[in-house]
Amino acid sequence: MSLEIPRPVDPSLHPLVTGNYRIATPAIEAFYELVVRCLRYRIMGALIYGPSRIGKTRAIEYVRLLLARNYPRMTSYHAQCEHKPRHAEGPFFANLLEAVGDPDPNAGSNPSKRMRLTLRIRQAASIGGSGVVLLFCDEAQRYDDNEYEWLRDVHDALDRQQIKLFTFLVGQQELLAQKTAMQVAGKTQIVARLMVEELAFYGIRNAQDVATCLNGYDQTAYPEGSQWSFTRFYVPQAFDAGYRLVSDADTLWNAFETAHHKANLPGKLGIPMESFARAVEIVLKDSELNDARGYCPDQVLWDHAVRHCGYVQSRHATGRVLVAAS
Repeated sequence: MSLEIPRPVDPSLHPLVTGNYRIATPAIEAFYELVVRCLRYRIMGALIYGPSRIGKTRAIEYVRLLLARNYPRMTSYHAQCEHKPRHAEGPFFANLLEAVGDPDPNAGSNPSKRMRLTLRIRQAASIGGSGVVLLFCDEAQRYDDNEYEWLRDVHDALDRQQIKLFTFLVGQQELLAQKTAMQVAGKTQIVARLMVEELAFYGIRNAQDVATCLNGYDQTAYPEGSQWSFTRFYVPQAFDAGYRLVSDADTLWNAFETAHHKANLPGKLGIPMESFARAVEIVLKDSELNDARGYCPDQVLWDHAVRHCGYVQSRHATGRVLVAAS
């Protein structure tokens, strides 16, 4: 039985148990390519928008991990935009100070917060030596016009000090409406600085996307550099005999499609990364007990995983249509 085969690490520390892992989807790859394009062409700001609960926050984390690996001299920050009853300058700058690691983000007057923010970003840029800092603003549709103006001021202050701040506004579809409203209102300086490029973020849209993601589990090793891919860690005998999750891509897509139609959910199917990852985790964990040479999960197990991954429940709860880009 597979449980008796020694693993290189304690199974309770595996990323599949801790949830501390990221698998690239085609949408995440497109997001990363957008960031790289902005860096290459000196485009200082972009919008990434899509329905809620589709994996945008996970995507930011994955993109930042890739940036840290591929551009080690650049610093990136992840600011979580807060819902505020009133949009005041103090809380806005405190929120950004927290994102850049300030030990006491609420201290001081508004002008001093503003100065501390630019100083911290400047220090990060000089330590890295690239003169470039990236800021990902999550749930950015919560910003109002004033907050965009303050963000532009930060850009301008840093620009005068030869530091390039690239801002990626990530949020729901309302972001696109905000951009249009600003263009109509003639606030082109904000659009030209913060909202040049656009990317519609999407879930997993077809069996090919499913295959791309499942391949991630077959290829990603833990510990890094070992022979223990996520799939092999859970079903080593089946894996060594040739089984790969990617071969079940059609089965998993069909299971989601069946669940989608059975629940009478509106719109085309687009699977959020959270539901997808949970379904795969259920299958791997349940397969561990049945691992053997020649084993592969059956249709019943994939259907069970989709039923318990929260996809239908979360769609009913939000009542939203996850628009699947064509």
